[in-house]
Amino acid sequence: MIRYIASFTLLPLTAYAEAPKVITDIAPIHSLTAQVMGDLGTPDLLLPPGADPHDFALRPSDADRLGDAALVIWVGHGLTPWLEEPLEILAPSATQLELLETDGWETLETRDLKEIGAEDDHGHDEDGHDEKHDAHDHGDFDPHAWGDPDIAQVWLGLIATALSEIDPDNAATYQANANAAQTSIAALDATLTARLTPLAGQNYILPHDGYQYFEAHYGLTAVGALADVDARTPGPAQVSALRDQMTAEGIVCVFSDRAIGDRWAAILTEGTNANTARLDAIGVGLTAGPALYTDLMERLGTAFESCLTE
Repeated sequence: MIRYIASFTLLPLTAYAEAPKVITDIAPIHSLTAQVMGDLGTPDLLLPPGADPHDFALRPSDADRLGDAALVIWVGHGLTPWLEEPLEILAPSATQLELLETDGWETLETRDLKEIGAEDDHGHDEDGHDEKHDAHDHGDFDPHAWGDPDIAQVWLGLIATALSEIDPDNAATYQANANAAQTSIAALDATLTARLTPLAGQNYILPHDGYQYFEAHYGLTAVGALADVDARTPGPAQVSALRDQMTAEGIVCVFSDRAIGDRWAAILTEGTNANTARLDAIGVGLTAGPALYTDLMERLGTAFESCLTE
């Protein structure tokens, strides 16, 4: 479902002499969009690779870029609820493609991983609420859907459709580019499937629950997490409980990521034979552009493969 902020009478389907100005929210979505646009143009990127989508402050230059956009492609309210109001104010005439609100793919409910000790260890206000958690509430389903290459292929088609509707003269090129990108991602998926499927059944702990779509696609399942989907910092009771869980459940790997840091994985694996590796679902350290999505998925695959191989 492509959601239009303005009515059709205010947003005619204009054929652009050049590709329309497009802005995306995070680097993986920018990469998919860049593949569809190809040589016709380059989409703009709101959040640089590695920026935390849960907590990002717009700059004055970002407001200008949103105001110039003809098309805004973003994951959606479930990932960046803070972006909704700026879009309404700064880009009222832009077409929006909110990917989490589209059809053709299956959402996954937010998991209840064993975030042991979280209630006791995290700061709460006087009413018993975790203020950071409230600010980052993703809702009932996990928004990190780009981690599933099948969903990425669906989104490529939707991006091509959105571009074609505002730039019909280039519709055939957008569709051809999307088809080529889908073929490339399917080939990458086949390679990753061959590498990761044999590792199903290995027990591991995540830094936080932001990799579910990738795991589900390749038959991998975490048994615990240092933090929930919002990457809150773990507390002593939780770490102690997870240390006990390490032995009881035969955990072979404890992952870290930029949000949680490497310290907790080192603490949990000290004195054990478990491996560690760092995960990233956003594109930390990668160059924004068409190749980023493939690079991101390959790096995720390598991290899981190296850490889950005993």
